[in-house]
Amino acid sequence: MNKLIDLSPKAAYDYLQKTEGSLLIDIRSSMEYLFVGHPVGSVHIAWIDEPDWEVNPHFVAEIERAVSGRYKYAAPKQDAAVVLICRSGKRSQEAGEALLAAGFERVLHIEEGFEGERDEHHHRGTLGGWRFHGLPWEQC
Repeated sequence: MNKLIDLSPKAAYDYLQKTEGSLLIDIRSSMEYLFVGHPVGSVHIAWIDEPDWEVNPHFVAEIERAVSGRYKYAAPKQDAAVVLICRSGKRSQEAGEALLAAGFERVLHIEEGFEGERDEHHHRGTLGGWRFHGLPWEQC
């Protein structure tokens, strides 16, 4: 079985720019994606979402559809590189393991996520994450 690959936000951005067939998937909730912001060019497919906050039973199929729609691969699980981002890097690990178990071969996740860990004042975005490193992002 393949292993989940950890990337820093800057390394992930570089990887996405240089790797043909790579796709950045933001797995946070719809509210996080829209109102907190998201990486420019990311595709939103929630791993866990409101209202029930349960794991999306269609997650793997939705990822496969997104990859196939973007790249028209005959074998998206083998040919694409799926890069996952969440808030701090924890949900993306779980989601990445699910993709690997479902047969995806190149799955990466962004360790610090979009907002990073909380600081001593319980604020996110001050210690790490996609936004902290000045990478392209947008919000609703």
